[in-house]
Amino acid sequence: MSRQPLAARARPRRRRTGPPVGRRGSLLLTALALGAVVAGLWEGGYGLGTPLAHAHEPASIAPYEGSAIEAPTEPDARLQINEAEVAERLDQLAASRAAREEAARPKAVLPVNGRLTSSYGARWGTTHYGLDFAAPMLTPEYAAADGVVLRAGSASGFGLAVYILHDNGDVTVYGHMEKILVKKGQYVDAGETIALLGNRGQSTGPHLHFEVFEGGLDGSRVDPRAWLAERGVYI
Repeated sequence: MSRQPLAARARPRRRRTGPPVGRRGSLLLTALALGAVVAGLWEGGYGLGTPLAHAHEPASIAPYEGSAIEAPTEPDARLQINEAEVAERLDQLAASRAAREEAARPKAVLPVNGRLTSSYGARWGTTHYGLDFAAPMLTPEYAAADGVVLRAGSASGFGLAVYILHDNGDVTVYGHMEKILVKKGQYVDAGETIALLGNRGQSTGPHLHFEVFEGGLDGSRVDPRAWLAERGVYI
């Protein structure tokens, strides 16, 4: 049996080598290009795991490239309001509120929450010129309508009395109170408390005597029940 030469049996081991020089350049260029794409996606606000939109689908959110709205360096003139305008608007609000309150408040009221015990007309052989309302001592008495206090103090027969002049010239009279809470020249609203009911003067018990002079104190005394009814107050 013949033997091969030693040199023939020991084959040299092939060394692994990289790609040819030409392919190295091509791969390097491809890697650089892919790196640039990935870097662009990352800097554009997309994570590597975020799928790209299809070419025919518009992106719903544009890539963030800084603040889209810059804070104004100067105050917007359209948003400014000066002190005069503020004062004017506050006055308008106050006037509107006052008008609503004025429209809502009563223009006439019953002068006291009590029980009618005597009406206008003949009584005990004379004429009773008013209405008597019985109520407990110190019950509040009210101005029957808006007006100005003509008199407030001592009065013959009444002990104490209040006279109120109204805008149409009529005068209402309130008598026998225990305490007067208004003074001459004071403006009063309908329903404003003017006195506390009492039993002073020619009186047989705590009550309010209420009269109406038509056209002033020198005018004729009329039935207060009808006068109140004309103003929507019924007894």
